Amino acid sequence: MTNIIFSRKEFEKQVKLTPEIQEKITLFGTPLENVTKETIEIEIFANRPDLLSLDGYLRSFKKFIGKESNSDYNLKKSENNFKLYIDKSVKEARPYVSCAVVKKLSFNEERLKDLINLQEKLATTLGRNRKKIAIGVYPLEKISFPIKYEARDPKEIVFKPLGMEKELNAKDILTIHPTGRKYEHLLKDLKKYPIFIDSSKNILSMPPIINSEVAGKIELSTKELFIECTGHDKNAVEKTLAIISTSLAESGGTIHPIEIMDETSCQSPNLEKEKTKISINNVNKLLGLNLNESQIQKLLEKMGHSYKKGIVESPCYRIDILHEVDLIEDIAIAYGYENLIPEVPNISTAGEESKESIIKRKMSEILVGLGMLEISTYHLIKQDEVEKYNLKESLELLDSKNEYKHLRPNLLVPSLRVLSENKDSEYPQKLFEIGRVFNKNSQKENGIDEKDNLILGITPANATDIKKNIDYLLKMLNIEYKIKEITKAELIEGRTCAILVNNKQIGYFGEVHPETLKNNNLNMPLSIAEISLEEIYNSFN
Repeated sequence: MTNIIFSRKEFEKQVKLTPEIQEKITLFGTPLENVTKETIEIEIFANRPDLLSLDGYLRSFKKFIGKESNSDYNLKKSENNFKLYIDKSVKEARPYVSCAVVKKLSFNEERLKDLINLQEKLATTLGRNRKKIAIGVYPLEKISFPIKYEARDPKEIVFKPLGMEKELNAKDILTIHPTGRKYEHLLKDLKKYPIFIDSSKNILSMPPIINSEVAGKIELSTKELFIECTGHDKNAVEKTLAIISTSLAESGGTIHPIEIMDETSCQSPNLEKEKTKISINNVNKLLGLNLNESQIQKLLEKMGHSYKKGIVESPCYRIDILHEVDLIEDIAIAYGYENLIPEVPNISTAGEESKESIIKRKMSEILVGLGMLEISTYHLIKQDEVEKYNLKESLELLDSKNEYKHLRPNLLVPSLRVLSENKDSEYPQKLFEIGRVFNKNSQKENGIDEKDNLILGITPANATDIKKNIDYLLKMLNIEYKIKEITKAELIEGRTCAILVNNKQIGYFGEVHPETLKNNNLNMPLSIAEISLEEIYNSFN
């Protein structure tokens, strides 16, 4: 979540800030933090990045209060030379790009500041500090189409970065420029750095670091923009561009498409609406209401959606709609949580902590006492991780809206990801996680076997180091175990053992293979242990 400060003057050009409106701002799901004569401060939750700009916020809020109906965004006809060519060299750097031209803009100081804040907030939150998504905005009059997106040797990249008076090469930008030093870690492992270059051979920017001073500086007189988003997640890149371009369209801008030429040709931006099925029965069951189809349609329209015969169409900028439940949440907001009547269930129950919870809590306390840090990762893993570890039997989600498409069959994959993302942190690193894993099981009603696993990871460490922690943990739990040598693909042969309890293999430990370390950009020796907790649960009667 983040707090956004809007100009009160600009806000009240469209909506007068009466006491009633102030209350509705909070009921909209965006708590009103502070109001002064000059500003209005609103808290925006992470699932609604489309509300991070003034125009984006007012677009949705005015529908919520009934001041505006839903509208579509139409792409205007573009000149023939609005083309962007993607070179194969960027695949190792930032492979996905989406872009657009927006014309007929009019900036004042507050509007320009709002655009810059939107760009930075999206890159920081949705873009994970530019790692997942980076955004570039440029005055169109300073650019010559077609544009090329390619990667070059750092020594061959020379331009004047934003805010500097002299040209620097890419390496110098990462060491001298303040922004370069801040985001240097995003490029340091790459042999070639991505750049945008126009037909006049002018370098526009080096994403995700910085724009050029010549072509990347927006001023109050700017009327037309070229906008690009780059990153590692195609869906997130496209949605980010949709948020920015449609927000600018709300203030009178016209959106013009760009033809992106890769192995295939496609038009950007993608402003198509997302379709989701919704059940009236599920809506009423979840909310405890008795709404009819007509009422549900009106409530959805208040939140910017359209409804017809069980299908909801959501605006292109709503990245938070992943499931029917997200739409039901919008219906609840539109209906008004203050209008929901709480009821005390007509039953009497006695609560008790489960045996499994007690054991997991005790294990966490023991491991924390050993100086280990507990982590919590997603239940889902990425498509490329499934391919990297040859997890052919993993369970794939239908119609996943992002890069996380498979249920994790073990805790090793997400743990390696966490260690890779934190390889620049202080050593030694001692991590553990207790979490659910999912595997196919035809004997189960839903075909899925869900179990709790524990994983330990220590770096730098060898097999003896990790075994000491297992010894202490199982001793404190009063569980006897044996070991025997086994082989496992990701670990070093001869330094990997199975963990046996009651003559059943419940897990393994060992040293991670150098090839696995290399594939995850890990530089230090790593030892791992992963244990299924089912047999441990059964040991406590």
